[in-house]
Amino acid sequence: MTGERRKPHPKTSWKLKNSSKSSWWSMIESVLFNAVRISGCSTILITALIIFILAVESYGFFSEVHLFSFLFGTQWTPLFEPKSFGVLPIFFGTMMIAVASAVIAIPIGVCVAVYFNEYASQSFRSIAKPILEILAGIPSVVYGYIAIAYISPGIRHFFPEASPFNALSGSIVVAVMVLPMIASLSEDALAALPRSLREAGYASGATRLEVVSGILLPAAASGIMASFILAISRAIGETMAVTLAAGATPKMGVDYLDSIQTMTAYIVQVSLGDVAQGTVQYKTLFAVALVLFSLTLSLNLVAGYIEKKWRVEI
Repeated sequence: MTGERRKPHPKTSWKLKNSSKSSWWSMIESVLFNAVRISGCSTILITALIIFILAVESYGFFSEVHLFSFLFGTQWTPLFEPKSFGVLPIFFGTMMIAVASAVIAIPIGVCVAVYFNEYASQSFRSIAKPILEILAGIPSVVYGYIAIAYISPGIRHFFPEASPFNALSGSIVVAVMVLPMIASLSEDALAALPRSLREAGYASGATRLEVVSGILLPAAASGIMASFILAISRAIGETMAVTLAAGATPKMGVDYLDSIQTMTAYIVQVSLGDVAQGTVQYKTLFAVALVLFSLTLSLNLVAGYIEKKWRVEI
């Protein structure tokens, strides 16, 4: 009949539905792409803003204090008379904590990673690894309290001449804090290796220890080394645990039984509000933060370089 409405062909109907669904997913994909792009640009913008603020505020400090005396001076007393602005004492204190914590945490972390990946059963690993990673979620102030209440008294039991706040206590507690990072990242690097490497080693008559030490660890060296540097960077930036455990006495030297001060601990000290804003003592906050930022940024760049340089093509 002339006035009767014709039904659309089944193929035409399917094309219309498919076109509508395709446009819907295209819109979602566009939204997600823009969200990811904005997130990436925002991280770059925030980093650039931090660098700009530190540079501007530090310029005011270096207009009053010579850069050479700041970087190479051996006396750090900006809050006391006579004032001295040599950053080396708190820089050495920071490196003492970072090096000692790395010496403690790196061997343990690698051994834990090897055990989880090569020796532990799947059921044990599924329970033990999350428990280990819980250590990374404990607030640092809790670690600081544990260091004051238990670690420092234990050190003084064996070394009576040790200060109540000492670098060894801070190093031990920071080592416990970075241990999950080293173990987890190293275990992930080992787990990413193909099974053919292990099978080839066993087929050649190597023992499990020889396969681990001679094949797997060298093949995963890029990821493992990157975890080391990231853990050291984390140790350098640690604040509350070190402030509570290691003390606030800037000193040159390597006596781990004595009180020291790190760069982060000094930033906490100035941030308490006892220093008038705009003074040269207040501006030291940004100068020290700039040194700390430059150090951690350099370590992160080195970690990225090592991961690319030492990566084994498999």
